[in-house]
Amino acid sequence: MRTLPRPHQPVQLDTSLAIVNIVLLLILFFLATGQLLNPPKQDVDLAETSELPLDELPSPILIITADGSWELDGARVAPDLLGTAVNNLPEPVILHVMVNREAPASALMEVLAQPELAETEMRLVTVRRVVSGE
Repeated sequence: MRTLPRPHQPVQLDTSLAIVNIVLLLILFFLATGQLLNPPKQDVDLAETSELPLDELPSPILIITADGSWELDGARVAPDLLGTAVNNLPEPVILHVMVNREAPASALMEVLAQPELAETEMRLVTVRRVVSGE
């Protein structure tokens, strides 16, 4: 008695290596084209804060000076007393914040982290420097 041959299992191709190669090629392509289309700029113009009369600025305004100290409407204020000073202002309070370009970035982060100011609307104030010829 003769038996039938066993059916052969079809060979399954492993496509994982091909998928990995395609993904790596796409990453390389996007890295290369991103560098070519967006060359790094060497000249960065930073914001510049100049001395302005307080009557031309919005009120209330918190000015963070170059040394990191705080002034609320021209009067120095300690960071731990800012919440109390803002709460004593007439409602609705929109606190305008102007930061000197030489001030550390941590000073602005410290203002934003004040728990007393969580419900206070804040707006960042910038001063446009007028250059001759504009």
